[in-house]
Amino acid sequence: MKVLIVKTSSMGDVIHTFPAVEDARRNRPDVSFDWCVEVAFADIVALHPAIATIHTVAIRRWRTGPLGRATWREAAALRRALRDCRYDLVIDAQGLLKSALVAKLAAAPIAGFDRSSAREPSATLFYDRRYAVSRDLHAIERTRRLFGLALGYEPDFSGLESGIVPPALGSTFVGEKTAFLLHGTSREDKKWPVGDWIETARLLVERGMTPVTTWSDDREKAIAEAIAEAVPQTVLVPKSPLAEIAAIIGRSVLVIGADTGLTHLASAFGLPTVAVFLATEPGLTGPRGPFSSTLLAVAGGRVAPIEVLAEAERLLERQALGQASAGKN
Repeated sequence: MKVLIVKTSSMGDVIHTFPAVEDARRNRPDVSFDWCVEVAFADIVALHPAIATIHTVAIRRWRTGPLGRATWREAAALRRALRDCRYDLVIDAQGLLKSALVAKLAAAPIAGFDRSSAREPSATLFYDRRYAVSRDLHAIERTRRLFGLALGYEPDFSGLESGIVPPALGSTFVGEKTAFLLHGTSREDKKWPVGDWIETARLLVERGMTPVTTWSDDREKAIAEAIAEAVPQTVLVPKSPLAEIAAIIGRSVLVIGADTGLTHLASAFGLPTVAVFLATEPGLTGPRGPFSSTLLAVAGGRVAPIEVLAEAERLLERQALGQASAGKN
């Protein structure tokens, strides 16, 4: 059976889908998976070994020129590519009108959330199979349930595995005791103050760890440079392709991040990960992993660097205990 997954964005949403793919691998070994995703996140999808072919879309760019010749040419090429693959089923794991329209291009039966479950009920008009999944569940569990209903099995919720491993890329300077600081995020109200990032870097150095950070635009570059200038032991990674940043994150021993996609990635890698949430509620979309934790600022309050370091040390200790226990067995 050949199945196409449609989950085009965002990075966190893409990562939240990996446990569902792992469930399917165990329960339906007869199924092969392809994926359609925004071109910016293709390298993330490529981290999962079960994905055979990755089709890319550029919906964000297409929206800026919907009537342009290039947009129509690219959309037509995608339509041909999807139909040539002759899928037995398409799972729209996003539940949006845009994802439903992409799914429709494949000319195959489409499974998705029902009207009460989808983020945009209008998307369900394009589905052949609709499934009720509570919107009160975490996004990872919702997607796992959707896959189970669409493919005929019951997920085992006693465990959570993403199935991804860091790519064997990246710079070689990253040492054995590095902590990646993921300060960049899309909204200003999600950003931890630069002074708190600097203090966090100082506290890490005091504990014998090397802070590592990077940037993707000019605003983030200014923050990264401010951290490195205040704490010279900080390794400043230049703006790099997503796969290379993923490789460096994957070789870190600790990740401290804002509410951003790369924090979800670190958690999915199984790394000790402390997420700092300032303006968003992590309950239904926050990072999930074996050594992941979220610190949420109370209304009008803040998350102090010393709190973050204390939580990081707790996670590192829990990981060490787990590794020691596994070694005895």
